[in-house]
Amino acid sequence: MAKETILIIGAGLSGLLAAQKLIAAGHPVTIVDKGRTVGGRLATREMGPGHADHGAQFFTVRDGTFREHVAQWEADGLVYVWGTGWSDGSLVDSPQDGYPRYAVRGGMNALAQHFAGRLIEAGAAIHVNRTITSITQVASQWQAHDDTDVCYRGDALILTPPVPQSLALLDTGCVGLSSADRSALERITYAPCLCGIFWLEGEIALPEPGAIQRPGTDISWVADNRAKGISPDATLITVHAGPEYSRRHYTAPDDELLATFQTSLQPFCSGRIKRHDAELKRWRYALPTVLHPARFLEADSALPLFFGGDAFGHPRVEGAALSGLRMGEAMAALLG
Repeated sequence: MAKETILIIGAGLSGLLAAQKLIAAGHPVTIVDKGRTVGGRLATREMGPGHADHGAQFFTVRDGTFREHVAQWEADGLVYVWGTGWSDGSLVDSPQDGYPRYAVRGGMNALAQHFAGRLIEAGAAIHVNRTITSITQVASQWQAHDDTDVCYRGDALILTPPVPQSLALLDTGCVGLSSADRSALERITYAPCLCGIFWLEGEIALPEPGAIQRPGTDISWVADNRAKGISPDATLITVHAGPEYSRRHYTAPDDELLATFQTSLQPFCSGRIKRHDAELKRWRYALPTVLHPARFLEADSALPLFFGGDAFGHPRVEGAALSGLRMGEAMAALLG
């Protein structure tokens, strides 16, 4: 007897790891994502001969289950310890707090590509550059329609995009949620992030190991991707604005924002700096600020429906991974 097909919207880390668990349990899986590639905020940008991480910059490990996975990724050569603390820009040496900060060889997106490749080898269908416009319940199946009128079907549904986007898809398809579920989901909030990527030539010296972090300031993060080890052929600098600055200036012109970001680099530059290229990226839902307490939410629905991602249980990369792993296990148990 054929097992139920699972439809997963979102090919970030949470969706990919949920799919990994479900494939292992024998369920066919279809994943759909609006991005040009898998990974979500595990995002790495090519610029000239270089690469820059412009979403998640690194990840830490606190949970024992996640630690086991990361240990295997490190043994497989996928990830490495970048550092154990960051300078705030005023110190010559970075403070060390003992917690490893992990980066991914080739850039953060390479980790998502690795998982996607293994899923495809195991039979999963992954569709990228497809924008889902509505989700409906038709008889005993979920149906998700994209902007090219393609329909994707599943017996169960996992939604991993930022929660406001997931709710909008269900509302467009007239899929009702219980008042308790909607209330719990609408309590989740996010902060935006404005990101600048700069391809520069000249002497630029950020404190070891190649980044500064200033929580609560207008420019909260600056990283040298060459020093990080993912851009050996060009100096690409990533600049992140803090949540409040990003919220206030989210719709400001790109040129204005890039000029401000480049000015923030001057204390770390010596002599003449040539800018070859620059690009702005807007992350509307960069950082969950009010989280759902559990790893995922199982909706009170006629058909199996889970919500998950980095706003469930714990934020950032670790939270997304743990949410995906837990959803995959729970959905397999529910259907099994």
